[in-house]
Amino acid sequence: MKILVIHGPNINMLGLREPNTYGSATLSDIDSSLRTLADELEIDIDIVQSNLEGALVIAIQEALSKKIDGILINPAAFGHTSIAIRDALLAVNLPFVEIHISNTYAREEFRQKSYLSDIATGVIIGFGPSGYLIGLRGLVQILSIRHVLKEAEGTMSS
Repeated sequence: MKILVIHGPNINMLGLREPNTYGSATLSDIDSSLRTLADELEIDIDIVQSNLEGALVIAIQEALSKKIDGILINPAAFGHTSIAIRDALLAVNLPFVEIHISNTYAREEFRQKSYLSDIATGVIIGFGPSGYLIGLRGLVQILSIRHVLKEAEGTMSS
């Protein structure tokens, strides 16, 4: 199983940026904990971070040629603004989990709307950096269940 992890804009500033909102963990800390969990779950992960919307769209589109099974995405501010990222996720038609480190519903009104949540397989909001681990475990579980169901379907139709 192969998962693409996408970090959106300003996630590279974690540890420096608004510690009262985002905590003290750095992007490197989060990536390290994701790699450790991926090893434990015996899955492969690719990790991408960009502050550029187009780069994230390209990463999503390339998921098909890289044989990605699912996407874990923290779109950050692009979750509230990007129809292009939404359209890319719809185009690749892969299960994805949307992550937000802070509780977006306890923040400014414009952060309370996401262009991705209604098409996401799941949404994790407000659990800090551990939300990535919760999201990865959940996505792997969903993908595993779908795989088992698909195999059972194939067995029944034979």
